[in-house]
Amino acid sequence: MLLKHRILQVQYESVILHGNEETPMPSANKRTFSLPDEQSEYIDKQVNSGMYGSASEVVRAGLRALQERDAAIDKWLREEVAPTYDKMKADPSRGLSPEEVTAAIRSRHEQRLRKVS
Repeated sequence: MLLKHRILQVQYESVILHGNEETPMPSANKRTFSLPDEQSEYIDKQVNSGMYGSASEVVRAGLRALQERDAAIDKWLREEVAPTYDKMKADPSRGLSPEEVTAAIRSRHEQRLRKVS
């Protein structure tokens, strides 16, 4: 199956807000992206809805969301996963056997089913 792509050119500027005044930062970078029709149409839909003023704004919002998600994952890995791994590595007896995990999952599932019915 051949996917059709549209090319989207995006120019973005960083803006600093001072009171009621917007001051563009001196650097702006131009980028060219190839997007599947579905993504390109989504961008157009967002702009046409009035939610965004341009395709560049939609792309910037998407990148901010991606950065936020990546930061949240990094924080989770650093603050929860790595310490738990280190504790398990230091004392493997703290862990559960596969049979214990399976039994706990089944028990929890049965409890949830009882609440629903």
